[in-house]
Amino acid sequence: MKGQIRKSVAQQIVEAVKDVSGHDVNFIDQNGVIFASTDPGRVGAFHEIGRQVVKTGQTIEVETDGSFFGTQKGVNIPFHYQGELLAVIGISGAPDEVRKFAYLAQRITLLILREQELNEQSSSENAQRSHIIRSLVMGDAVNYDYYMEFMGKLQVDTQASFRTIVMRLDSQCVPASRSLAESGVYQAFEQTNARLYTFNYPNEYILLMESERFQKCGYVFRQLAGSCPEVLKIGVGSSDSLPHQSRSYQAAQIALASLMEGQNLAFFDQLDLEILLGTIPADAKRRFLEKTVSRLTERDQELLKTYFGCGMSLKTASDALFIHKNTLQYQLDRIWKESGYNPRSFQDAVILYLGLKLPP
Repeated sequence: MKGQIRKSVAQQIVEAVKDVSGHDVNFIDQNGVIFASTDPGRVGAFHEIGRQVVKTGQTIEVETDGSFFGTQKGVNIPFHYQGELLAVIGISGAPDEVRKFAYLAQRITLLILREQELNEQSSSENAQRSHIIRSLVMGDAVNYDYYMEFMGKLQVDTQASFRTIVMRLDSQCVPASRSLAESGVYQAFEQTNARLYTFNYPNEYILLMESERFQKCGYVFRQLAGSCPEVLKIGVGSSDSLPHQSRSYQAAQIALASLMEGQNLAFFDQLDLEILLGTIPADAKRRFLEKTVSRLTERDQELLKTYFGCGMSLKTASDALFIHKNTLQYQLDRIWKESGYNPRSFQDAVILYLGLKLPP
């Protein structure tokens, strides 16, 4: 069967038509059995005229009650969809009065089935898109013909370079903030005419975008990041061919891992040392931090960031911190004592600097 009218949908239709017409309405299946009706007592009953309509494919009108078994006077019309008779719609009453309502029920049913078909088609396309995107970013094999057919349907240039953009929601945020951020993500997709995107449970949106297009509309993601600073983090991966989007996805993850406090947007192309730091296993990272900066207070770590940011210049750093140069020297000596690494020694400073740069 090419189409199908669900009982629940048919029941909604008969009730809606009765509200308008004031007459009882039935849906009758190919065997002549009523499967939806405004008269609950008739559901499951045999409808002789309904069966005759199925056999002939023609509308039959009945002028008097009891003319046929299980039939009252009224109009009984076949409902065809995509060339197949799916049901008979019967409405009780004088034919001249109820004929228009029978055609109204027919029209409503047609519109609902078309909408149902479009929704199913959309759901199928979304499932295809999600499968292909996940396969590409995870480096899994995908059937070539299936892949090319789908990309052709979306009019995607498979020879172009793409970037994987990962948008990660804070799973701890309140529902209202999450909903606002998700709305912003979909607005960004619409604004950039994105075609290859999916949601990756539990909190990631993944978008594959042509590198050339990203150059023109990257500002959309900067605006998105600025509008949801506490809820959303965005990592932009490297430019690679579609079959190598797993590399771009990994690059986007490294970009996300490089984000420091107060940041929520990172571009892999703008990273250097973070590319190496982002690939360090979690256990090795934990051990390194325990030996270095984990012993320091947050205030000490901020002081070191300023000191390193000033090129290890005591004068420049003390001016930036609004403290005397001698006070800064004292605090650096205290950090040396606490951590075992001297910030004024280049070799030790490198170790502390790496500890501060390691992503959480």
